[in-house]
Amino acid sequence: MKALRYYAPEDVRLEDVPEPQCGPDEVKIRVRNCSTCGTDVKILHNGHQNLTPPRTIGHEIAGDIVEVGVDVNSSYGTDWAEGDRVQVIAAVPCGECHECRKGWMAVCQNQTSMGYQYDGGFAEYMIVPRQVLKVDGLNRIPDNVGYDEASAAEPFACAINAQDLLGIEEGDTVVVFGAGPIGCMHIRIARGVHNCGPVYLVDVNASRLKISADAVHPDEVINAAEVDVVEKVMELTGGRGADIVITATAANVTQEQAIAMAARNGRISFFGGLPKTNPTITCDSNVVHYRQLHIHGANGSAPEHNKRALQYISTGQVPVKDLITRHIPLDDVLDAFSIVQNGEAIKVTVEPAAATASV
Repeated sequence: MKALRYYAPEDVRLEDVPEPQCGPDEVKIRVRNCSTCGTDVKILHNGHQNLTPPRTIGHEIAGDIVEVGVDVNSSYGTDWAEGDRVQVIAAVPCGECHECRKGWMAVCQNQTSMGYQYDGGFAEYMIVPRQVLKVDGLNRIPDNVGYDEASAAEPFACAINAQDLLGIEEGDTVVVFGAGPIGCMHIRIARGVHNCGPVYLVDVNASRLKISADAVHPDEVINAAEVDVVEKVMELTGGRGADIVITATAANVTQEQAIAMAARNGRISFFGGLPKTNPTITCDSNVVHYRQLHIHGANGSAPEHNKRALQYISTGQVPVKDLITRHIPLDDVLDAFSIVQNGEAIKVTVEPAAATASV
């Protein structure tokens, strides 16, 4: 079968590899869709400390079960069968550490990941390891949800986790930095789940702003390459600032701007991680102190966030179908990386050659 294998930074190869064999406590799936994100681009260029090469990458995965290990259903109390349509979590908690026992699975200290420690979804077939099944991380796709939509449930789950921490209230003014797919999902969740107030979308890429704004219709689009973002937000809010600020981009300046524009008792999510070579910002501590600001990190998601994402997609509460603007065959998978890097689409999904049409 074909699979995209990572060997080293700038050395990622689409090659023929043996089809994986299913163990007694594993499930084998035919991958229908594996969507891409900025992390995949980072891996291509820089690798990752948790990625053990050679490794099949790809972590936003949906497909069909083609084989169920003989011990799976008895071991995990499940009823999986060949032909079931499934979505796979990306971040895999251990289920046993202090954090997992507290219910904080998104920050499991022993977390592993699909496409890092386990072979991922840029392949025709893949194995769902026992560690995923152990924490109930294999999810049934609702009948009215396509494979492409289901693959987008993983980044959607990360946005749900971040917004749960923020405690968005009805009518809150929300600023989202980053006009990529995650930024679009944040806007839809803030509106569809939390019934927020005005939403302002910020980016420095005019074409990406237009593509995303045409899809999610923010109340205002702010091109940070052309205007002072903090001044503009203060103007739009009558000098009060934003109740919620989400930095869905890996740019230091956006985190500094988020603090500067936050209203009293404002909540800020540092959603996008910064480059490890430049991970620090300048923070005016007095602004945080006197405005009583709440600054949250947001690290991935837990299995239950993935289930909620699929539910929101199925009910139409938070649609994602129209955000998937490019479908790329596995043969052209490296083109998907370029499209993501250049901001030429909202969400890009890869469809392995073995896949048939999505729902």
